[in-house]
Amino acid sequence: MDVLEAIESRRSIRKYREEPVPQELTRRILEAARLAPSTSNTQSWKFKVVTDAGMKRRLKEAALGQKFVEEAPVVIACCLDLEAFAERGRQTVKLLMRGVRPSLEMAVRFVRQGKGKEFDPERVIINGAINVSIATEHMVLAATSLGLGTCWVRAFDAPAVEELLEVPEGIKVLTLLTLGYPAQSPGARPRKSLEEITF
Repeated sequence: MDVLEAIESRRSIRKYREEPVPQELTRRILEAARLAPSTSNTQSWKFKVVTDAGMKRRLKEAALGQKFVEEAPVVIACCLDLEAFAERGRQTVKLLMRGVRPSLEMAVRFVRQGKGKEFDPERVIINGAINVSIATEHMVLAATSLGLGTCWVRAFDAPAVEELLEVPEGIKVLTLLTLGYPAQSPGARPRKSLEEITF
């Protein structure tokens, strides 16, 4: 399957067969993330692979009871590694530890400011989140090409997940990615026309 076929056939899968995912396939999917582009080649991501049934059960609870999180053979925690941004990342970690959280207003301010050279923790967080998102979607497309299904999970209690997974300081879980052999074949969701999204 080529990449365009993977893009066209990708679906969010919330029902999985019990069949385990071979480690070699999981490694190939992680390799797709490793090869993803990132701002200034920071490669600001870390991944934790979860296959333990008990841990997946606890992740389900932290993910607002979404059953498929527990039922998927594999859950990958896709994390932002702030330390990859060196000193800027360390300063951002200090702010996060004090309770500062990025908001929509911070994102708007980031866009309005353009490319400032001074330290900007919001820029670090936004660039880092973009990097992790690109790497995660690389995994999604690789999984699709290998006959596996995935689903991005953003509805979860991040501090609870980070505690469960013993995530080190300076690393923040941005999304959970479920992975396994699909037990469903959902149709395509509606998409805007090309004319609606180009100008």
